[in-house]
Amino acid sequence: MPSIAHQIWSIDRAARLEEVELAHTAVRGTGAARRYATQQLNHAYTVLLAAEFQGFCRELHTEAIDHIERSLPPLLARTVALEFTWNRQLDRGNPTPSALATDFGRFGFGLWVAVDALDPRGQLLRRLLEELNLWRNAVAHSDFSPARLGGRISVPIRRVRRWRAACRRLARRLDTVVGDRLQLLTGVRPWV
Repeated sequence: MPSIAHQIWSIDRAARLEEVELAHTAVRGTGAARRYATQQLNHAYTVLLAAEFQGFCRELHTEAIDHIERSLPPLLARTVALEFTWNRQLDRGNPTPSALATDFGRFGFGLWVAVDALDPRGQLLRRLLEELNLWRNAVAHSDFSPARLGGRISVPIRRVRRWRAACRRLARRLDTVVGDRLQLLTGVRPWV
């Protein structure tokens, strides 16, 4: 069974993302009005996808901390939990590969080394995550610099769907490698 964070990602968060897919399908017509509506939906979808993935990563990190806390004496457990969450990047910034490496690296392992060992497409997944975050920032800050965005100022739905597929795959890989690391640290598998 996957982590609770992954279960929420696969059910609740996926349902919210699917609502945008359904809205995209519902937009009918031709011409400028449809193009404008779908562009706005694609931008909203991009921001929502980045937010939902960040929520998953933060919940997975917190669930990992909770597992470690349960393996320690109470006074030490609270101190360790505070240390793991102090200045946590996922609490204040995008879920970039470097933020994930920093936050999950507190568990004493190279996150991306572990992901790459599990998935030969790890490097591609990181690149797609970087691209998603770049576009998320462009939309959220209304800063569509074509030089920074590969010459584009709008994102097609097929790109957002590719980012979503990458996030789905990354979520599965993160769930596995964090679970493996926690088992090594505590001697108990956190989720099966």
